[in-house]
Amino acid sequence: MSSAYALELRDLRKSFGKTEIIRGANLAVTAGERVAIIGPNGAGKSTLFNLISGRFEPTSGDVLLGGQRINGMKPYEINRLGLSRSFQITNIFPKLSVFENLRCGVLWSLGYKYTFLKFLADLDDANERAEQLMEMIKLDKKRDVLGMNLTYAEQRALEIGITIAGGAGVILLDEPTAGMSRSETARFIGLIKEVTVGKTLLTVEHDMGVVFGLADKIAVVVYGEVIAFDTPDAVRANAKVQEAYLGSSVADAQAGGGH
Repeated sequence: MSSAYALELRDLRKSFGKTEIIRGANLAVTAGERVAIIGPNGAGKSTLFNLISGRFEPTSGDVLLGGQRINGMKPYEINRLGLSRSFQITNIFPKLSVFENLRCGVLWSLGYKYTFLKFLADLDDANERAEQLMEMIKLDKKRDVLGMNLTYAEQRALEIGITIAGGAGVILLDEPTAGMSRSETARFIGLIKEVTVGKTLLTVEHDMGVVFGLADKIAVVVYGEVIAFDTPDAVRANAKVQEAYLGSSVADAQAGGGH
């Protein structure tokens, strides 16, 4: 089933016991758009990501990926349909090299699954793709360095490489620049833009400088609802959004602050 939207949420709801966290969220993201999801702490942003990626099952409503309903699917099943996610906490193989981490990420998409009839060193297509990814994320000079010996920013770059390794068309990044310095953050925005060209990107981000520097559109989540979904300029000017969340952060971002 095809759809005009890469990802769509329809009256999505999630309750934990008697507490409703997501309260009828609606969102329609066009293929190729970069969308930042923002909102105050406790607004439901992480829960929304968990619902989209299959870690949580909705109480009601629908999540559609390319027009296909993915409610109740396992995260790995959703991944195989073309959605990949990174996490707030860096999630790499610490005792594998940069190259080996990336090669692990490409194996399934190339059809190798769990049965290896030949040595990994002989998998020319997997090795070539891993080399390409290594150059894209600017870690080609760290090819044989173990994941645990990379700097924090390099580990985050490696995780993004693993996230895009399978060729997913929809990428979810959960606070990708958290814990980075201003200079690292600036470089990372450029890296994210470069590696997600032609892909649909959703990112949860608190840094307004990152949000306004990266996103084509911004979805504002407050009390489990999407109260605004528009271009950065329109969101900046939205009085309802400013009252609910942004306030001085918008002014800081406009003045070049936000880090």
